[in-house]
Amino acid sequence: MKKSLVFGMFLIAVFIIASAFRFAGRTGEDDKKLNKEFNVKPGGKLNLDLNTGGSIQIEGWEKDVVKVAATINGDDAEDVEFTIDQNGNDVNVTSKYKTREKSRSANVKLFVTIPKKYNVDYQTMGGTVSISKAKGSFEGQTMGGEIKLSSLKGKVEMKTMGGGINIKNCDLDGKVETMGGAIDVDDLVGTVNLSTMGGSIKQSNVRSRNSEDRNGVTISTMGGEIIVDEAMNGAKVKTMGGGITVNKAAKFVEAETMGGNIEIKEIDGKVKATTMGGNIEVKMTGNPASGDREVYLRSMGGKVYLTVPEKLSMDVEIEIGYDKKHEDVKIESDFDLKLMKDVTKNDSKSYNKKYLIGTGSFNGGKNKLTIKTFGGDVHLKKG
Repeated sequence: MKKSLVFGMFLIAVFIIASAFRFAGRTGEDDKKLNKEFNVKPGGKLNLDLNTGGSIQIEGWEKDVVKVAATINGDDAEDVEFTIDQNGNDVNVTSKYKTREKSRSANVKLFVTIPKKYNVDYQTMGGTVSISKAKGSFEGQTMGGEIKLSSLKGKVEMKTMGGGINIKNCDLDGKVETMGGAIDVDDLVGTVNLSTMGGSIKQSNVRSRNSEDRNGVTISTMGGEIIVDEAMNGAKVKTMGGGITVNKAAKFVEAETMGGNIEIKEIDGKVKATTMGGNIEVKMTGNPASGDREVYLRSMGGKVYLTVPEKLSMDVEIEIGYDKKHEDVKIESDFDLKLMKDVTKNDSKSYNKKYLIGTGSFNGGKNKLTIKTFGGDVHLKKG
């Protein structure tokens, strides 16, 4: 019995090894390859339309030449039809299947080198897209694959239906969107709005090009953590489920999460932060006499920590709702507030609730400071 088992396993191993060698042979020697070059002038456009799907790699170089290299393999490689042509300074690349059968299996890889100053517009039915070392306008969509952008300068508008987005060492303005994946931005000059339907968003070393830009950065995810390293022209961030961290910001921060903590480590400006279930921690920095410094913080169930400059001109209103299970709530303040406990309200939302309220006006009462939470303590400190 043991000899039969060993012999059977040996045959399986031989079959796997033989299949691997046969597959390796097909994907090497039997690859279908296309190569074309076009002389162009800077400022033209590369137009890609891959109806077969396929990965795309685009890289800028010093020559005023567009070089296209395509590799096709797989069971239906011979059924793939490529069209590569030139129209003025533009180069057009399309791929499609010759027949319209429902199931097609081919692996398409496209590598294109373009002049340093050149524009890109692509469409692919599915595959990773990588663009680097170029200056221009970059637009496109993949139906399912990762987007990688590095060492680019100009405008960007890109979307993937399912995959992560990575931006590194770029000078860009515009927006990127994924229907399902994480977004990671590192070393960016400019304002790129970020959106994902399901994944975390992380920004580090992001700097605005123009100090007069008042729009700031916009970031949204349907479910994931948001981390913003720096937003000196303001930030508007929203997640349907996850924490929010802003390390440093100026002008304004608007932060909203349906379930998670919010931490704004430094804000030189006004702030609005709301969470349906989590703690809020905010520290205001900078010259307390400059700009709009209104504060609105609200948690449906968590603690709130706010630190403000001692000389801030502010009108303070703190409200903590509680029931019998949370009667020990408290307000801790470095400022002399007027406190009222067991306050009741005559509205349907306040049924069986009582409130601890703290109020006070300081240094002229210019900026409205509002904090609301339920069942959690509030800490107001001098910075």
